[in-house]
Amino acid sequence: MTQFSTLQHEADGLSAGLPPLMVEADHLAASVSLGVHGRRRAGMGESFWQFRRYASSDSSSAIDWRQSAKSQHIFVREREWEAAQTVWFWRDASANMSFQSGAVSKRGRADLLLLALASLLVRGGERVGFTGMDGAPSASRLALTRIGRAMSASKQGVLPPQMPFARGNQLVWFSDFLEEEAFKAMTHLSQQGVEGHLVRIVDPAEDDFPYSGRTRFESPFGKEGEMFGRAERIRQAYRNRFAAHGERVAHAAAGLGWTSTVHRTDHAPQAALIALHAAIGGT
Repeated sequence: MTQFSTLQHEADGLSAGLPPLMVEADHLAASVSLGVHGRRRAGMGESFWQFRRYASSDSSSAIDWRQSAKSQHIFVREREWEAAQTVWFWRDASANMSFQSGAVSKRGRADLLLLALASLLVRGGERVGFTGMDGAPSASRLALTRIGRAMSASKQGVLPPQMPFARGNQLVWFSDFLEEEAFKAMTHLSQQGVEGHLVRIVDPAEDDFPYSGRTRFESPFGKEGEMFGRAERIRQAYRNRFAAHGERVAHAAAGLGWTSTVHRTDHAPQAALIALHAAIGGT
């Protein structure tokens, strides 16, 4: 059996045990793939990218005389930057992420966006991996199935597991960032040279606080609860505090030179996927 067929057999075996979420994520990635492009830019490589006007800083060896002969201007030939980068993923699997007021939970939407973004990056030749998974990141279907298997195996993990990231690696982190430990972990990862992208997943009920009348609120961990006779009386105070939390997450990311975005689970995932791809470096 060849190396390729061995890898394909392993990928098929892993995929067989994954839920239909993988199929949904592939469809989502395909639905936006025509609207985004790979991270093409000038640099070291073998593939032709574009012609551009000659500048005084260019070497004479870069001039394309055939193209220049067709015009009154001098043109240089640029080659495409071809160094694939490594993008790691992490998804908060705590009880908080199981909350849902509508058709999809925060964790369910995070899983979908994660797998769809990984699929989109693989299509562009980028290496992807899930922190803590078996095997090295790669730009292949095998990496996607390994990510899916690792996501299914992770239970209640809130923070990315500690691992030796290479400087310049990127990490896309899906969470509601309600745990205080998350902010310490961000700083530690940044000190390792990781470039982070935070995706804050929000349920519409968390954002809007639509409750009124006698309402009991319980902790997702089942240890705490509180009853309010008229929940609408605390609506504005709650909204202010929730908005302040979102600002804190965005401020923490900006302070580290990271990006941050917010996605509500009642919004379509396509726009979020395109924005995430652009934040990582796609165009």
